[in-house]
Amino acid sequence: MTGKVWKYISDKIETEGALHFSLLDPDPLKMTKETVVELAQFAEKAGTDAIMIGGSTIFGVIDDSVKAITEAIDIPTILFPGNITGVSEHADAMFFMSLLNSTNPYWIIGAQALGAAKVRLSGIETIPMGYLLIAPGKTAAWVGDAKVFPRDKPKIVLMYALAAQFMGFRLVYLEAGSGAEGGGVPSEIISTVSQFLEIPVITGGGFNDPESVAGAVDSGASIVVQGTYVEKQVPKDKGKGLSKIVKALKDAGSKRV
Repeated sequence: MTGKVWKYISDKIETEGALHFSLLDPDPLKMTKETVVELAQFAEKAGTDAIMIGGSTIFGVIDDSVKAITEAIDIPTILFPGNITGVSEHADAMFFMSLLNSTNPYWIIGAQALGAAKVRLSGIETIPMGYLLIAPGKTAAWVGDAKVFPRDKPKIVLMYALAAQFMGFRLVYLEAGSGAEGGGVPSEIISTVSQFLEIPVITGGGFNDPESVAGAVDSGASIVVQGTYVEKQVPKDKGKGLSKIVKALKDAGSKRV
């Protein structure tokens, strides 16, 4: 069954070539609920296509923040759960993810099984996604017991990405880790995976300027995610810099339509 959010994503990729997602972590140790909502509003105004909500070290219950964000914006809210605590019925959809290069079965299927009943009862739309961590991987790799892919071995990443497609995942997420230095996932990895996959590729971690974001799209990514940039820079300039980044992404995406 195709849900509204998946149709929204699919249709926009087809008509616009590429999408920009903003990732927010409503951890009360990092920011207040009011701050998270404000960031979501600034990101929406800047042109981001959806708000992802989650994080590797999510602290406590997120229902209040998710509800407040969903009510404050018109674009979709999509859960990006770091564990079973990251599930909320108040989002529009959730990425039902499997960390395929984890060395711990918990992150491949265990957490998913433990959270499945709550997800089913909530009625939230699920979007199956294969999650692959590229070096350095940062906090996500440490928490998820991941054997991160070397940055100079794109064919290894491709094998896992193809397996994800053949297992029925709708998306493959190539992630270098929040705040990763070096411009995010290497373009060679993105291009190698994208040219052989028939499902959209998402990438994130370390994309901090218009050039790197547009470069990811030019390499084949259908969606680029920014989290650290949104949390650190948007409060300073109210989203002006993000607007330039989104424009660069859209310009790059338009070449593919």
